[in-house]
Amino acid sequence: MAVKIVTDSSADLSPQQIEELGITVVPLYVRFGDEVLRDQIDITADEFYQRLQHDPIHPSTTQPTPQDFANAYQKVAPEADGIVSVHLSAKLSGTCNSAIQGQNMTAGKCPIEVIDSETLTMGLGIICIAAAKVANAGGSMEKVVDEVKKMIPRIHLLFTLDTLKYLALGGRIGKAKALLGSVLNVKPILAIKDGEVLPGGQVRSRSKSIDRLVEFAQGAKNIQDLAVIYNTTPDEAQALVERAASFFTKGKIMTVRLGPMLGVHAGPRALAVAYSEKE
Repeated sequence: MAVKIVTDSSADLSPQQIEELGITVVPLYVRFGDEVLRDQIDITADEFYQRLQHDPIHPSTTQPTPQDFANAYQKVAPEADGIVSVHLSAKLSGTCNSAIQGQNMTAGKCPIEVIDSETLTMGLGIICIAAAKVANAGGSMEKVVDEVKKMIPRIHLLFTLDTLKYLALGGRIGKAKALLGSVLNVKPILAIKDGEVLPGGQVRSRSKSIDRLVEFAQGAKNIQDLAVIYNTTPDEAQALVERAASFFTKGKIMTVRLGPMLGVHAGPRALAVAYSEKE
């Protein structure tokens, strides 16, 4: 048996990554009024972004229930020496709290460690991939937990949005609220630091906002993993990957689609870069 990794759907891992690494993903919920949908299970990204832009009902999100986590842990436990459950920032969601409650509901059946990643989307995804690789190589629970905790401060994420409207509607704007009074054609740059959404500046055009993402990655030292995240503009994502490939030559740049749960708050035309630094 081996240590098993559990995360939530905000990690934006691909089905291939989930299957190959044996990661268990607990979905968050997307709500359109009374309609409750499991993120990336009951609604695809294509369906979601179509509805986001045309449905008169603005969606909301809800974290998994403690029972959702208890069910996931109970399913994994028989084939696990331990479970490391890593989730999006506790400052942005109640998901970690639900995971802890789920852990308490299954106490004694299998050792479980719940960890707040202090990040989201592929920042969280990169951590989960690294943890799964250590676990699948036969690493102990202590070694997997240590790997996760060492990686958290080495994850960096910067993104640009077309508008702050969706982030404000979802109530997750945090300290980026300072940018709300900006001129309409200004494109906000946002960062995740210590689990919070922070203003990372603003630029006058879409092209300049993409330039900032390139500069963000290019200015990093010793990048270990690099991911480009998009939701409705795959051509821009591909162009960004091609630009990043000119300076990141040590591995494959992951291209990831932002799932419905985070799309509720980011809105269409979100674009981001996430990377981890070598230790």
